[in-house]
Amino acid sequence: MTTTIMRTTARVTVPIVLVLSISLFLQGHNLPGGGFIGGVLTTAALVLIYVAYDLDYLESGVLGQEVESGTSIFEHRTVLAYRRTLLLGLLVVFGSGVAGFLVGDPFLTQTYVHLEGVPIYHEVELASALVFDLGVFLVVVGSLLTIVSVVSAE
Repeated sequence: MTTTIMRTTARVTVPIVLVLSISLFLQGHNLPGGGFIGGVLTTAALVLIYVAYDLDYLESGVLGQEVESGTSIFEHRTVLAYRRTLLLGLLVVFGSGVAGFLVGDPFLTQTYVHLEGVPIYHEVELASALVFDLGVFLVVVGSLLTIVSVVSAE
């Protein structure tokens, strides 16, 4: 059982960490950062939620679903979702690497496009490295949360 102070701290800290995670993820194709550090920070925020509440909080408290008792941690719906996230990330990373082959370029060839007339920002540069970073982000989040969930259940 955790304290009220821990839960209050988690409620304040988690949104700040998630915003920082998104910021580092989005700047990754131009500056240091990207999918890996964004994934690690997202995982840290979710682990903080697990410490303050528990693994079943996401299903019972947020999604309103009944948690099945007596199932193995490997069969837990949340852990299965983390494993699917890991696999989706691997597919995105592989797909972003192979995409260059479709236009006759080498593996992992990156390109970019400038979008003009975007509200607030006026001009935005979208790089294909962002897709690769998204795959890395999903792999990091899926694998680390699977490891944390399995280890914490032991």
